This record gives sequence, structure tokens and C-alpha cells, in this order.
Amino acid sequence: MKIAIVGTGYVGLVTGTCFAEMGTEVYCVDVDRQKIENLKQGIMPIYEPGLEEMVNRNHQSGRLIFTTDLKDCINDIEVLFSAVGTPPDEDGSADLKYVLEVAREVGRTMNHYLLVVTKSTVPVGTAQKVKQAIAEELALRGADIEFDIASNPEFLKEGAAIKDFMSPDRVVVGIESERAEKLMSKLYRPFLLNNFRVIFMDVPSAEMTKYAANAMLATRISFINDIANLCEIVGADVNMVRKGIGSDARIGSRFLYPGCGYGGSCFPKDVKALIQTGRQNGYALRLLQAVEEVNEDQKGILFRKLEKHYDGKLQGLHVALWGLAFKPETDDMREAPSLVLIEKLLAAGCTVRAYDPIAMQEAERRYDGRFYYAKDIYDAVVDADALILVTEWKEFRLPSWPAVRKLMNTPLLLDGRNIYEAAELEENGFIYHCIGR
Repeated sequence: MKIAIVGTGYVGLVTGTCFAEMGTEVYCVDVDRQKIENLKQGIMPIYEPGLEEMVNRNHQSGRLIFTTDLKDCINDIEVLFSAVGTPPDEDGSADLKYVLEVAREVGRTMNHYLLVVTKSTVPVGTAQKVKQAIAEELALRGADIEFDIASNPEFLKEGAAIKDFMSPDRVVVGIESERAEKLMSKLYRPFLLNNFRVIFMDVPSAEMTKYAANAMLATRISFINDIANLCEIVGADVNMVRKGIGSDARIGSRFLYPGCGYGGSCFPKDVKALIQTGRQNGYALRLLQAVEEVNEDQKGILFRKLEKHYDGKLQGLHVALWGLAFKPETDDMREAPSLVLIEKLLAAGCTVRAYDPIAMQEAERRYDGRFYYAKDIYDAVVDADALILVTEWKEFRLPSWPAVRKLMNTPLLLDGRNIYEAAELEENGFIYHCIGR
């Protein structure tokens, strides 16, 4: 079976590589010539555990082919996945210009039946716009060629994307025809031999499913952060509260971890886009508006704790940061809490020394020398008046606290992810603050 993936960003590259791993011949198409040349040479545009090895193996075997021209492959394939970016527009809605550009190119170049699948996260109704754009281009050519559209939203977690794709909880597919259903079943069957977990539905429902899933997870995060902030005020321990409510089978414990806010390429963008979809249809998603407000406020909580400790006198303080990426196992800093924290620290006159196991290069690209890029966790804390844990990387879990204490000016630790034990830190002479206790 031959397919094409248009867009070699996070979703497109993981999708194409995993399909190739199962024996499918995959063309990965991107207009960025440098990115394509780099991929041919084994240079990855993103960091994802296990991805580089899998890309190189399948490229060398000839199953994963990189090209900049859709015309090179469109008439050899049965299925085309559109995985191009849908960046937020000024009003928060998803910008569909790249999705529709792909659709028009398909209509201009196809010469046989094709199933066109939207893999990007898009608002309800986008597949119909894709269908219309393809049909318009075919009409301009005077070509009577059958095609189908489908929606196949991705549910990949950064840092665990390959595992999620190769052994998915479920595969959601929105289709309009039996022919499209058969093609998608054939394509996904190798991943699901033991338990065929493809959920077929209508296209609008599939489009809505992705947004609803991310909105629910974001809601749980903002909920527990709101509860954590109240716990601090009334003297409760949010870790105990989390265990108490998480043990209820109706609630569960996942995504109920308090912290300094969610970030990344999905939750912030998708919550905004879903809110905007509601507005465009005359319906206010009041709960999600509050979810977004809570999260934006939560990104400032570590700075407020630092301000409170130093009575607002932050000018000239040296602050160490452990973690820059929005979560572990990725170099993604999009919408990361660290971005808000760094800007507030620099604006307050602090000097910043930061370390992240993977995201240092991305930080240098964003900040161009505005703070010190540490070589490791100990280099970051030299002469620090405060240490702030922002991202819960594994290598931060068990440092030598006596060594850290010795390197710091002031043994103040602000734990933005609640990964440490207060008693242990206090035994080592630290002043310790976390979220919700």
C-alpha cells in the first residue's frame, strides 16, 4: 500500500514513519526544501524519543521517501494525509490556509480515485471545505475524478508519540463512504491485530472528538490547579486531595497533577480554537473560557511565590531554572510556563541561569543570549538566590542536595511540579515551596 503524508512537522513525521515501520510505502512531502534535505541526511526537525532511529531505518529501506513535490507521488498513492500546520489566527481560531492549499493542490494534480484524510487538528466543518476546494479545482480542469474525504485526528503525546501511534488506545476515523472505511481499515489493521480499536463515525463528529478530548484534559489540569491554590489558602494538602478524589472510579487520577500550568502545541491552541468555534456558532463555552483563564494565571504562580518570599525586591537576584520545555521528553517550548516565568524574571531585573536536558538549543533560538545557558543542573545553581523547578525531567528527581545547597547563595527552592518531599529538602537546609501545600 502506498500513501503520502503532506507536512513533516511533529504529527506528519511521526505518522509517516510509523506507517512505514509497518510496511507501508510512505511519501513524506514538505515545501521546506532544507527540512527535506536534512531528513534525507538523518537530521531531525524535532526531538522525539526513538524517532530518529526509526526514520533513518525506514528511509534506508526505501519505505520512507522524502520529497518537496506532491506531483511526484500523488498518482501512485491510494491515501493522502494532510498534516500541515493550523496555527491560531488573531481571534484564536485555527488558520486553515495551509490545509486548503493542500486540498487545492490535490485537485490540480490527481488523476485517479484518492482518499484525502485530514490529520491536522481542525474545526468542525473543515473536511467539507477541503472537499469543496478539491471539487472546485477538478471542475476548473473539467476532470470527473472520484475522491473521498475523511478525518483522522491524532492523539499523540509528545515524548511518547511512537508508542501512542504503534499501540493506540483508539483510532478515530470520520468517513462518508464504505470505500473510505475499507481503505482506512486496511491501513490501520497491522497496528491493531490483537484488538481492533478503530472507531468509525461521521466526519464532523471525528473533527469534534479531537478538540473535545484535549479540552477535557486541559479542564482537569486547570481544575486541580484551582483546587491547589485554594488548598494553600485554607491549609489543605492538594496531594492528599488529589489521591482522595482520584480513587473514585468515576474521576480517576490521570491529569490531576497540580503545577505551574499547561503548555505545548495542542492544549492552548485547541482550547482557544474550540472557544472560537463556539463564538462563531453563537454559543459561549463558558467552562473552557475559565479553563484558559485559570491556566494563563497559573503560569505566573512561581514568579508570585518568588516575589512574596523576597517582598517584591527582585532586582539583582540570581535565579536558577531547572527545565524549559513544556513537559519532559520533548524540546517543545511552545506556550511553556517557562516562557512566562523568564520574561517576568528578566523584567524584574533578575539574572537567569537555566538548564534543560533537551530544549537548550530551542531556548537559545528564542532568547539569543538574554540569559545564561547552563551545562548541567549544578552549573545552573551557581550563586543562585532561588532555584525554580519548571519541568519535571527525570534527571532532576534525585540530585545531590548538599552539592546544590553549597553552590547556592540562598537555599530557596520553588517546586513547580510537586516532585520533591518537603521533609527531605528541609533536612538539607532548604526553604521549600510547592503548589497547593
